[in-house]
Amino acid sequence: MPIQVGDKIPAVNFKVMTAEGPKDMSSEQVFEAKKVVLFAVPGAFTPGCSLTHLPGFVVSADAIKDKGVDTIACMSVNDAFVMGAWGQAQNAEEILMLADGNGEFTAAIGMELDGSGFGMGGRAKRFGMIVEDGTVTHLAIEAPGEIKASSAEAMLEVL
Repeated sequence: MPIQVGDKIPAVNFKVMTAEGPKDMSSEQVFEAKKVVLFAVPGAFTPGCSLTHLPGFVVSADAIKDKGVDTIACMSVNDAFVMGAWGQAQNAEEILMLADGNGEFTAAIGMELDGSGFGMGGRAKRFGMIVEDGTVTHLAIEAPGEIKASSAEAMLEVL
């Protein structure tokens, strides 16, 4: 069963790309004592994710942060190298690019997507959530092929 509003974010480690290479970042570091908008995409550099989902957050980053959000994070079941390169290619300096390379966070919150039919293996469903001090306060899981409920515009409306 997927994570629900009112649930705590599980303790896992993500990878983030730094100037020194990939580094661990715990879910506590991401979510504790902060208001975070997290959105997940099935794959970096994929069409919907690169043309619509991430760019919406890049353009809306200031408006989202003006609503009291400390961190905007994009998560995918990709490695830190891919997430770092994708963030650079998308000018996503204001977005924390979280790599869930082994899908541990994705599995822990029940958001697995079987992308094997597309040659992508295990991935994360497309979703967006608002997390306040480690607790989910809003969750929007997308229908297959859609980018509506988890879009930057939709998240702004909820904030």
